[in-house]
Formats: sequence, C-alpha cells, structure tokens
Amino acid sequence: MVKKAVVLLSGGLDSATTLYVALERGYNVLCLLFDYGQRHRKELLKAKQIAKDAGCEYKMIRFGLPWGGSSLVDKKIKIPEKRGLKEISKKIPSTYVPARNTIFVAFAVSCAEAIGAKAIFIGANAVDFSGYPDCRPEYYRVYNELIRKGTKRKDIKIVAPLIRKSKAEIIKIGKKLGVPYHKTWSCYKGGKKPCRVCDSCAIRARGFKEAEEEDYLID
Repeated sequence: MVKKAVVLLSGGLDSATTLYVALERGYNVLCLLFDYGQRHRKELLKAKQIAKDAGCEYKMIRFGLPWGGSSLVDKKIKIPEKRGLKEISKKIPSTYVPARNTIFVAFAVSCAEAIGAKAIFIGANAVDFSGYPDCRPEYYRVYNELIRKGTKRKDIKIVAPLIRKSKAEIIKIGKKLGVPYHKTWSCYKGGKKPCRVCDSCAIRARGFKEAEEEDYLID
C-alpha cells in the first residue's frame, strides 16, 4: 500500500531536509509551496527546483496577508541585522509572520484529508531558531489534537522530525540523505547572494560551522 504524505516546502534548509526524511521513510510525497506575499520569490523558485529534483509533485498555494504585521510581508518594517546568536533566541523578531504556520498547516490538513495522506511533514525546529511560537513541540501536540477533533478522518498527523535537532544535527542528517543544500535558500532577503547579516543567515552559518561542513551556497 502506498503511503502518502504532504510536505510543506519553503525552499529553506530545514524544509528540504524534511522532504528527504519523508522520502527516506518511504512516503509518496506531495509538496505544498506557499506564496503569501513574502518579500522575495527566490525561496519559491528554490522550492520548485528542490521538489522537481526529488521527483515530487508540488502545488503552489497563493494567498495574501494584507494586514502585514511582519517584516517578511511589509517592506516598511526593517529586517533585523547583525544580531548575536544569543540575542536571536531571546525575543520574537519582526520576521515572525502572525499565525503563518497555523495557516500553512490548515491548508496541509485539508489537502491530506482530500488525497488520503496520513502524514503532514513540516521542518519546524525549536532549537536553532528565532523564537517563533509556532515552531515549538507543544504547538504541534495541540494542533494534532485539533485535527483529531475537527476532521472527518482521525488518522492524519503532523510530523516534525527536526523539531528537537540543532542546525548542525539537521545538516548532518541531510548530508547523509543527499539533500542539495547548495540549492536551498535561507536568507530573508532576495539578493543574488545571501546577505550574511540577517538572523536566518547567522543561524545557517553557525550550523554549517558546527557540522564541520562547507556551505556551497556561500562563495
């Protein structure tokens, strides 16, 4: 029997690793990509490429968040730069998009129920991250209970295989699985090259350093 899964794919390091974890576990994967009005489209282009290279079908979900509330959807709000790693983990930054993962997973639940998938894979991480409240284990425990209470099917479950892993541990897992990290995009900005000064770039750089691996996205 074919095992089906929905994977939320952003084009970043964590989501790409999660996709390869799902494939390694034997799932037939449908990737969901989200165009929600983010500052740049580079991560979406990367996500498409990663899905295609992995031989997976993908669907693009488009919606807007016209009320803003985040520097990722409102260019008038400055993206934090040159923050120390200790500072990054202490306070929820302006790059937090209000209820974004709640919205993403809601789409994924609907999709999973419709296509008969039992697993929804997400690359949420609660170790090396920017303190987002929707990246924590307790959030997904509650969401799984919501799925059981609020859907016709009761066998759909959110799977967050990297949630308790450090960035270095994630990179080591990905290297074993053959994740094409040189095709991923972590930077909050959409330039030709990573800015190296935003929170996401800082976390990524530390991860590769601690994993003792070279990040080929960086010259």
